[in-house]
Amino acid sequence: MRIAAVAAVLTLAACGRGADNPAEGAAGDRPEAAGYLSPPVAAAFAGGLLSGSGAPGARVRLASPGGAAQFAEVASDGRWTFRPPPAQEPRIYGLSMTSGGRTVQAQGYVLVSPRGQAALLRAGGGSRRLDRQAAGLGAFDYDRGGGAVISGAAPAGAVVLVRLDGRQVAEGRADAAGRFTIALPPIGGGGHRLEVQGDGFEDEASVDTRPAEPLVGGPLRSQFSGAGLRADWLTPGGGVQTTVLID
Repeated sequence: MRIAAVAAVLTLAACGRGADNPAEGAAGDRPEAAGYLSPPVAAAFAGGLLSGSGAPGARVRLASPGGAAQFAEVASDGRWTFRPPPAQEPRIYGLSMTSGGRTVQAQGYVLVSPRGQAALLRAGGGSRRLDRQAAGLGAFDYDRGGGAVISGAAPAGAVVLVRLDGRQVAEGRADAAGRFTIALPPIGGGGHRLEVQGDGFEDEASVDTRPAEPLVGGPLRSQFSGAGLRADWLTPGGGVQTTVLID
């Protein structure tokens, strides 16, 4: 599996079955067509609460790989909230929504750590932090094939320059919501220095791109490192992708 800047459309595996939909933004961003139900969207994690958007009146399900699930009804303003149960280790969840007898799976998986870190994990693409909006690096994703993506926050429309081990290798631009996702050239295993710079901000992190070992104890393996939380997770396609939530 080669990481690209845009998430692939894949079949969900570890946290329930359904279609991984590449639609972004709130459920209302795309008009409802006959037979189409926009997927729920995880938007933020703060104070132990996971919140997002969906179709008013629909039922949203937050499920762990083991099958335990929580349910919430989408309010009239299109918002829903969950309080994931406290845990000693980071956890991964699948998110889906049912309305009018139809069920749709949200894009990616939700990762929540006991330290308050949270992100939307996207197979084949850059993960999106849910727990913070400060300008700079938010996450670094890579796979065994050398594909790598960085993502983070910046002023809306800002140009973002990326350096790898002191050499400029890419640039991108933050979208209207102040998020950026930038694919890097193929990256080898080992230690690397990432730097991002833009108008009024700069950030850097040291990351280790050692390939992930096969997952044998479940769909997620995590550990805290100097750069932040490293999560090796099973993608819908059966490969292993590594996400580092940068501190």
